[in-house]
Amino acid sequence: MALKTPEQYKQSLKKLKPNMYKFGKLITDVTTDPNTRGTVEGHAQIYAAALGTEYADVFCTTSHLTGDRVSRYLAILQTADDMIANCKMKRAAYNLTGTCTGARCAGHAAMNAMWPTTFDMDKELGTNYHDRLKDWLRYAQDNDITISGALTDAKGNRSLSPSQQPDPDMNVHIVEVRDNGIVVRGAKVMICGCAAAQEVFVLPGGAYKDADKDYAVSFVTPKDAPGLTLVEARHPSDTREAEEGFDVPVKIGGTTQAYLFFQDVFIPKERVFLAGECKYTGSVLANFTAPYRAAIGGCVAGQGDVMAGAAALIARANGLSTKAFNEKLTQMFVNNETTFAVGVAASALGRKHPSGAWQTNTLLAHVNKVHVATLPYETKRLTQEIAGGIAEIGCLPSYVDFTNPVYGHLVQKYLKAASSAEARAKVARLIEWLTIGAGVPGCMHGGGSPDGAKIVIRGSAGLDRSIGYARRLIGLDEAIEEPAAKK
Repeated sequence: MALKTPEQYKQSLKKLKPNMYKFGKLITDVTTDPNTRGTVEGHAQIYAAALGTEYADVFCTTSHLTGDRVSRYLAILQTADDMIANCKMKRAAYNLTGTCTGARCAGHAAMNAMWPTTFDMDKELGTNYHDRLKDWLRYAQDNDITISGALTDAKGNRSLSPSQQPDPDMNVHIVEVRDNGIVVRGAKVMICGCAAAQEVFVLPGGAYKDADKDYAVSFVTPKDAPGLTLVEARHPSDTREAEEGFDVPVKIGGTTQAYLFFQDVFIPKERVFLAGECKYTGSVLANFTAPYRAAIGGCVAGQGDVMAGAAALIARANGLSTKAFNEKLTQMFVNNETTFAVGVAASALGRKHPSGAWQTNTLLAHVNKVHVATLPYETKRLTQEIAGGIAEIGCLPSYVDFTNPVYGHLVQKYLKAASSAEARAKVARLIEWLTIGAGVPGCMHGGGSPDGAKIVIRGSAGLDRSIGYARRLIGLDEAIEEPAAKK
């Protein structure tokens, strides 16, 4: 079976051993618990879309390993068209769910990062990591699993390398090597969508040197592996599940972040894809960040699509023509298409790796990350401007008050404008969700920081080449050197 139904997906989550906590309580069923149900429902919509007709080609493709129809989230990116389809898929996912479905996209990026990396290691070192990854991917495709990607370590003191930390567990590392696998300890933090995942794909959190070789580790593990404990982070939507009606937008799922604590977790050898080969950790990061940062342009564009629609609806509900907001709406569309188009350009201008993987254009992918960390926030601000105060937190009575038998009629009377009170309240609550609530994806730090992207841009942009263009045009032979650094 290559594609699961939403119900089969939820049943597979129910079978996992409970090991996730929030607010001091064990979450016994992520599909029904108020703290995790939303993110599961969001991901379930993706399973449904893959089996439908309208979005089937967006969310599905053909496995190059088996020839079966599989989720794109479990496929290796092999061509520019595959990468462009990935951008389109991220946009469609947000159009459908109104929120981040990170338990699929980060794991997808992780396995695509390790595909060329393991190929290079096997070729140069004689290892068999690539075959292990192939075997695991066949299993993942056959079972249509959702995989959360875990990159970010706790890190500790940022001025010290992993091996220099007073507490060596600040970064996930190998504590024991056995004939049949490895044992790992440490923490991955702020990992998206773990509640909705069956497995976690771990990557090294940095580019490491020989002294840090124990931290050069990549593997995949079931989410309920012995010794692995997850703690869900607090979220702006934490109170929403206790509310009713328009206070919980009907079709929207939700996104969650978790801290993953590895307390001597055993990883079988067949699920280990990097174990001490620190030379290749830089390649892992490059292979992860470029496609992820290209495709996230589609994700935030998808959110922007929904915000533009919500902004237009609230304007009309307030009794105003959308023509009064032409400039603001136009800028929202410019923002959306900028991140999407730069991601598509990064995809199209990539190159083929000998492993068969398609590698996104590094410069354009990181340029997109800078846009992703700025333009969506402007779109949120413009949406709030169009909405007026009603869409800000604390400015709209709850659904319970709206329907109260004593005074609810008064709330409804004075909320009514050009539309019914309920319609206006629904749109306002959606805007609150999208702009300052749980619907906000990790624009700033999802896939890494914009400052990190700028470092890559500065190193990849080719300043010397640009200087050469300028020198040639004016026939300049005189050397004009960079001033020496001041001591």
